[in-house]
Amino acid sequence: MKKLLMIPGPIEFDEKVLAAMSEPTLSHVSPEFIDIFGEALEMMKKVWMCPEGQPFIMAGTGTLAMDMAASNLVERNDRVLVVSTGYFGDRYADMFDRYGADYRILRAEHGRTVDIETIEKELRTRKYKLLSFTHVDTSTAVKVEPEPIGELGQKYNVITILDGVCSVAGEEIRQQEWGIDVVLTASQKAIGVPPGLALLVASGRAMEKFRKRKSPVGNYYADWTNWLPVMQAYENRKPAYFGTPAVNLVAALNISLQQILKEGLENRFVRHKRTGQAFRSAMNELGLKHIPDEGCAANTLSAPRYPQGVSPAAFLGEAGKEGVVIAGGLHPEIRNEYFRVGHMGKVSAEDVITTVAAIEKALGKCGHRFDAGAGVDRVRQLLA
Repeated sequence: MKKLLMIPGPIEFDEKVLAAMSEPTLSHVSPEFIDIFGEALEMMKKVWMCPEGQPFIMAGTGTLAMDMAASNLVERNDRVLVVSTGYFGDRYADMFDRYGADYRILRAEHGRTVDIETIEKELRTRKYKLLSFTHVDTSTAVKVEPEPIGELGQKYNVITILDGVCSVAGEEIRQQEWGIDVVLTASQKAIGVPPGLALLVASGRAMEKFRKRKSPVGNYYADWTNWLPVMQAYENRKPAYFGTPAVNLVAALNISLQQILKEGLENRFVRHKRTGQAFRSAMNELGLKHIPDEGCAANTLSAPRYPQGVSPAAFLGEAGKEGVVIAGGLHPEIRNEYFRVGHMGKVSAEDVITTVAAIEKALGKCGHRFDAGAGVDRVRQLLA
């Protein structure tokens, strides 16, 4: 029996997307593939809402997308500000350190965000070249509001990088309107494509900073010097080569982006918000609290805390026996305090109901007392 995959990525994928993966592999310079790649680049600008941006599609993970932004935009001794709301914010600090940046971290308490006044005070106090923040940190399910940070980037002439690995195509992002310079993600989350693609859109301002570098990019594979001509050629429906693209994954991306745009971004944002609120409300009915405060809770995943006395290993095992795969905690400081459920991409109301039912049964078998069926009744009511 196939289990329902409800982790924060990889997610459940649409059948047409998976079908594209099984098609015979095309030559990466064939006219058919050039059209597929070019269309995908153009659709990325629509999904990111950045019509004047420069998209990149790379074979790799979300970490590669992060590394692309860091390696191409940071030089030794550049001042970088990291706004961290969890494990992946801290990971960005490690990357900047690798490239010799003079970085500082504004770190939020678990389940909270760094308030915008604190960020602005730091930008007023010290001149920075770049600021990075995680839109939705997969380790904590904390969501940061991007628009005010984009405004600060414009006000203080700081390049802003939004890590949208767990948010793009699920949470509202208006890259160009909000003045955010780089928005990056990975294919296996709300974009809805199996793992293997690093996706990024850079603003004109970010590309200008890149062109004015005084030193070579310290990462050969990720260097935009090599990849920018390739992206521009494909978008202009011409062949180009630096490294072989992931042909079948790009074909699947083309299908998924078509589906996202057909649904409509506004509809998609509303659907994810409704789903996230319904799931958290169902957990509340079962007596579970959450890692993030409600005011900064993500719509793409949730991080409920284990009830007292419930063993993480036993709970996750029992949920799996009910046919649903959910994830344990990730943040090293609080790993055994919570579990994570992804509800993004093509996730349906029935998927969420099935997941809540499995959680109820697992909690019951682990000795947690609650009104049986309360969570399922609540999520059915909210998603009806």
